[in-house]
Amino acid sequence: MQRGQAERLAPMVREIMDEASIAFAALDRIAVTKGPGSFTGVRVGLSFARALALALGKPCVGVSTLEALALGEAETGLRAALIETPGASYLALYEDGVPLIAPTPIERGEHDAIIAQAAKGRAVTLVRPNVDVAALARRAGRLDPACYPPDPMYLRAPHVKLPGGGP
Repeated sequence: MQRGQAERLAPMVREIMDEASIAFAALDRIAVTKGPGSFTGVRVGLSFARALALALGKPCVGVSTLEALALGEAETGLRAALIETPGASYLALYEDGVPLIAPTPIERGEHDAIIAQAAKGRAVTLVRPNVDVAALARRAGRLDPACYPPDPMYLRAPHVKLPGGGP
């Protein structure tokens, strides 16, 4: 969707819950990716997840988008995630589920060299975008909400300047 995500998010979640025949009260926690991503998308997703968790009296777990990507299929071995957009590139590398390279902005195309240096000749699985929502839910069920707060992860400065030159 180019526009209207905020207006469609709550109805979409209701539709999915209805299709799955799951009551909101049956949820143990709410999981949300917290970035990197589009500023508006991250804010809308986090706001909705926090509000839903508050309304249900459930914990809310925030997971970086790169962690959700890298560890979606498995948590063992060396697993990297790469997000490349027209304006930015981001990378993270995990070894057995633990960050070896925390989510970080990189120059476009330098991921191979960074991964090779960190991996030291070991095999790495590189994952590109499409978060597996079911895998994220399974992982979030094992995470301590106190260690994974639903706070936005901004990895670059805003590109918009306010009148007067301020960010």
